[in-house]
Amino acid sequence: MASTPMDLDPPDSSPANGTPSTSLNITRTLGSGLPSTAAVTDVIANYKPTKLFKRHEFRDGIPRPHILSLDYDDPGELLMTSESDETIQIYKVRDGRHDKQLLSKKYGVKFAKFTHNSSSIIYASTKQNDAIRYLTTHDNAFIRYFEGHTAAVTCLEMHPGNDDFISCSKDNTVRLWNAGTKNETGVLYINTPYLAAFDPSGQLFAVGSPSSGTVLLYDHRNFDKAPFAEFDIVEACASVDSQNLLQGWTKLEFANDGRCILLGTKGGGHFLLDSFNGSLKAYLRKPEGGSRRLAAGEEYTLNGNGPPGSNVEGSGDCCFSQDGRYVIGGTKKGVVVWDTLSQSQLTDKIMEPLHVIEDERPTAVVAVNPRFNLFATADQELVFWLPDPHA
Repeated sequence: MASTPMDLDPPDSSPANGTPSTSLNITRTLGSGLPSTAAVTDVIANYKPTKLFKRHEFRDGIPRPHILSLDYDDPGELLMTSESDETIQIYKVRDGRHDKQLLSKKYGVKFAKFTHNSSSIIYASTKQNDAIRYLTTHDNAFIRYFEGHTAAVTCLEMHPGNDDFISCSKDNTVRLWNAGTKNETGVLYINTPYLAAFDPSGQLFAVGSPSSGTVLLYDHRNFDKAPFAEFDIVEACASVDSQNLLQGWTKLEFANDGRCILLGTKGGGHFLLDSFNGSLKAYLRKPEGGSRRLAAGEEYTLNGNGPPGSNVEGSGDCCFSQDGRYVIGGTKKGVVVWDTLSQSQLTDKIMEPLHVIEDERPTAVVAVNPRFNLFATADQELVFWLPDPHA
């Protein structure tokens, strides 16, 4: 699909500067008695970049920070970014405007996540120690620190239904927590457990271990027992990608129906796995090749100056749509969409994108809104994407 012009605010009314902007007229995708709805299938091909947010304090040749992660609150009304200049930015989705900035200069910040309270967040530290911070956004005050990791955190995931959460770290542990207490509720010792994800019910969680080439599934209530399933990525996926079987993993996510697991990579595509037996359902090929961002747990080892963003972490450049049918992935110029149910795009387990939606900006991280037909992408600038009402 060809690119369409972006509906940008005039320079003197930039929402990133906190000045007024018009509403984006966003409507919900679900719920009775709410504004008009549209099925994801009806609009997935019609998305266009609609709102651009720039950090205007970075001018006159000063490089803009990189956006490390994107996350929405439960109602989908707020979007939060964590950024490489040790700030957290919060945006009001429905209004299409910047809401507030939070500073974490003392401890650094990455992988910021909303709890189930829209005014409370958790995030990983990048300075002083490797604690996880629990913060209220209305007064920028810490509630508690979750201490235990002795190396960098590589992933944070909230439970879908309560205040439990999981953290993964380069100290070869996965720690289970509850936001109500500072002490972990459990610890798993696993080699390179760099990614984790809860299934939609919250009854089980998966842990991705790149160096062992396995995805492990645990019963959340009996996490101290051995995993009830181990998926061998080398065996399942060697026929489609030999380069990213034991490295380069960037994202782990369950589809909303629980039937598929998305294992994102920084290479030439992503693995779509059957969540019941671990078999490869499809290799989602990226038409423009790999990502510049570091994979989970990856060290930056390039000598000299690499391309912009090549020494920066990220929360992944792929994710499922709200209905779990589509996968949206970032490219060097916009996004692509794969239809996981399509057979016409699938040849020898390799799936080509169904739609290519071009933009002049690269997409290094992407996140789909859980309640609205909207998704956001970012590298050094944040972009909101909405279905074109005139398509």
